[in-house]
Amino acid sequence: MKFIDLSHVIEEGVVTYKGLPAPVICDFWTREESKQFYEEGTSFQIGKIEMVANTGTYLDTPFHRYEAGKDLSEILIEQTAMLEAVIIRVFYRQTLRIDKSYFEGLALTNKAVLVNTNWDENWKTDAYYTNNPFLTAEAADYLVSQGVKLVGIDSHNIDDVAGKSRPVHSILLKNEILIVEHLCNLSSIPDNVPFKFSATPPKIKGMGTFPVRAYAVIE
Repeated sequence: MKFIDLSHVIEEGVVTYKGLPAPVICDFWTREESKQFYEEGTSFQIGKIEMVANTGTYLDTPFHRYEAGKDLSEILIEQTAMLEAVIIRVFYRQTLRIDKSYFEGLALTNKAVLVNTNWDENWKTDAYYTNNPFLTAEAADYLVSQGVKLVGIDSHNIDDVAGKSRPVHSILLKNEILIVEHLCNLSSIPDNVPFKFSATPPKIKGMGTFPVRAYAVIE
């Protein structure tokens, strides 16, 4: 099997979403401090991280959008792990607006649909946060009609952020279709090769979004 990592590195100071704070990563317990509790030559580090849930490559559950929706503790492992997947390539230099025509005629039922736009090449730059590629509401409705399990994208947001509405989040999460944003390396997945996708978050009550280690598996 070949594994392809599709996640950004979470590191000190990196902003994922403009206006939200970057993570702060430090020691809670240093190796030097730990030496007093162990025999000579033995030490441990316990780390501490302060961050918002929308950091790095992350998964959105229905609770992110809807108060009564399922949160991270309520989604099933089979909704995020080893999903049959299909990749759609719509490079941002061609268009930012991804409508349903890019998905029509494809076998999508029960699959993770990953949209490769190459927007991740702008990661860690100011260009990343504006004029990003996005899905239309019509595309989201079509994906619901096809019974997909999850939709991922390597863009800043799956919605058009020029306005205040977020129809794609609303439509997909209302129908319990999970969303993964800020993917990367989707161009590394070969064309016309079956693969599986995983992006499983921690099991946290009362939270709707959290970073994931997203990856593709080619058998």
